[in-house]
Amino acid sequence: MNKPNKINNDYFPCRKGMVHSIYYSHLNHIHPISPVISTYARQKCTILSDSTLTFFLTLPYKSRKRCIFEKIKSLVVKRNILLTFLTILVLLNSAAIGYYVYHDQKEHEENEEPPFHLMKSSDVDFPTTFSLAGEQVPLERIDVAEAFKKELIVNTYLHSHTIQVLKNAPRYFHIIEPILKAEGVPNDFKYLAVIESSLNPLAVSYAGAAGIWQLMSATAKELGLEVTNDVDERYHVEKATRAACSYLKKAYQKFGSWTLAAASYNGGMNMLTRQMDRQKEKNFYDLLLGEETGRYVYRMLALKQIMEEPHLYDFYVDHLYPVEPTTQIKVTKNIKDLADFAQEHGISYKTLKRFNPWLRQTSLKVGKHKTYYIAIPENKQAYK
Repeated sequence: MNKPNKINNDYFPCRKGMVHSIYYSHLNHIHPISPVISTYARQKCTILSDSTLTFFLTLPYKSRKRCIFEKIKSLVVKRNILLTFLTILVLLNSAAIGYYVYHDQKEHEENEEPPFHLMKSSDVDFPTTFSLAGEQVPLERIDVAEAFKKELIVNTYLHSHTIQVLKNAPRYFHIIEPILKAEGVPNDFKYLAVIESSLNPLAVSYAGAAGIWQLMSATAKELGLEVTNDVDERYHVEKATRAACSYLKKAYQKFGSWTLAAASYNGGMNMLTRQMDRQKEKNFYDLLLGEETGRYVYRMLALKQIMEEPHLYDFYVDHLYPVEPTTQIKVTKNIKDLADFAQEHGISYKTLKRFNPWLRQTSLKVGKHKTYYIAIPENKQAYK
């Protein structure tokens, strides 16, 4: 701090970077440097007595020069700080406005319904032509088309059921398809097993039908299957498939139509014959049947369409259940304990029953001249 200069017994502090007192009331002329310091000086000056006249020029030249330039520097710094602050404030304000405008537009777009032509239809894809077991389906008929579409809608939006069927298909179609071909039954009848049991070999209906083909006990025995307390071959996928083929071939011989044969699998040959005679009709699509049998063939049509073209109905199932190769163990003697038998073959009792659900007890009695084949998985480690 500079030592104060004494003028007329009054003291004027001249601090670094600023001038504190100038008495402008007695200044009758404008000094060349006054515009630079006038504003600041007018704000900071101390009004002295009228008898005192203070001039900036009384300061030493170097002090005046230093005070002027340091004041100018200080003012420039303050101006820059102020401009920076104002710039930041403007940017923040712009960002805030942009944020609220963007979110307002986004919320409006979310609430706004898309144009009608861009909306996905809730209706299902419907084929222009279709056949079942080589027999044409008359889709040009209103009643047929609507009944078919109804089952397509039901099974398209019955997601858990249809997904499970799609996952099971490779495993059980691998068994069913060769047998259908060998028996001379159209391949489309694999979809009959789908609508009967959803390809669940353990399925049991409220009426007592069992297995993947949902055979009643009496019908199964008529078709050559063994149904006892120890053994129930309705749960044996291969043998039950052959029995179903036997029934379907008999029905086809009787009605001359695979479509009518399929309908008779649900309602029975006798019931279908009575209705055909009563209504004087020979075409399935002209018959008025009960709700269950009337929908039966259309359900078969729907599952065929969905399973052959799943992407058209938004089904994309990545992981399908694989085929499970097995080794057949020939059995000609009684098995006292199936759990011991399973252990001897390196699997658990649970795994034994998984591959042989037709074994109904914990033991197996083998009659004279009787032979059974028990399936053992080749990849035993996959079930441990």
